[in-house]
Amino acid sequence: MATAATVKALFRYPVKSMGGESLAQLSVGSQGVPGDRAWAVRDEVLGGIRGGKRFADLMRCSARYLDEPEPQGSSPAQITLPNGATLMTGDETADGQLTELVGNPVTLWPLMPAADLEHYVRGAPVLDDLEAELRRIFARLPDEPLPDLSVFPPELMRYESPIGTYFDAYPLLVLTQQSLDTLAGLAPGHRFDARRFRPNILLDVDAARGLPEHAWEGRRLTIGTATLRLEIRCPRCVMTTHGFADLPKDPGVMRALVQHTGGDLGIYASVVESGEFAVGDRVALQDP
Repeated sequence: MATAATVKALFRYPVKSMGGESLAQLSVGSQGVPGDRAWAVRDEVLGGIRGGKRFADLMRCSARYLDEPEPQGSSPAQITLPNGATLMTGDETADGQLTELVGNPVTLWPLMPAADLEHYVRGAPVLDDLEAELRRIFARLPDEPLPDLSVFPPELMRYESPIGTYFDAYPLLVLTQQSLDTLAGLAPGHRFDARRFRPNILLDVDAARGLPEHAWEGRRLTIGTATLRLEIRCPRCVMTTHGFADLPKDPGVMRALVQHTGGDLGIYASVVESGEFAVGDRVALQDP
């Protein structure tokens, strides 16, 4: 069985947890989109690479490339701070400005070699109690179920990200406009804006309703000259509730997700065949 869809929007995020770029076209390789999550902040108090789950103010920043990034590694990117000031990722003042913003000593890092395992080891938890820490990360109330962490690759129990990357789990995230529209209808008064959920690929699915991508686990997506494998639903975290740009802080977003989707939204993807695609391209999803 095949499902048809169209690419509605494409996104790249140069710095982990900061706002990114809306692009007309993307290329993908085995490590996803060149330049995507190529920089990240390290917590110099508790250790470990961190993002908006730890430092919400990172989401009030945005980042972009002034020139197209190299296929590998971390090309220079420009960061715009909440006050409108800009800096480059390589600036000597970057660490200090980000430390002042988040209120905690941090440093900004490019991607490090996969052999540098210590760089990717998870830092100490914010809360000593494991359940309390997980509820903080996933914004779950005491009577709400926590995500099933066994769906994630086993290495993520020890490391903050797949080794050699700053991705949460897989190199790409796919989301449908239909899921956003469905949730907006189920939870009026809350803004289910794609920016809250940070997809790389936003699809418009033909004649679909509900949460179409949640039925796509294990299927393949042909998009332009690339082929993706759709892996697992994305368990959402506290970042979806933070306020930034014109979006208000809204814990009700997570309440609606838990009630209507089990806390998931969107689907992670890996790259089977490298290629290129653009906004407006037709997409075919097929059984494995």
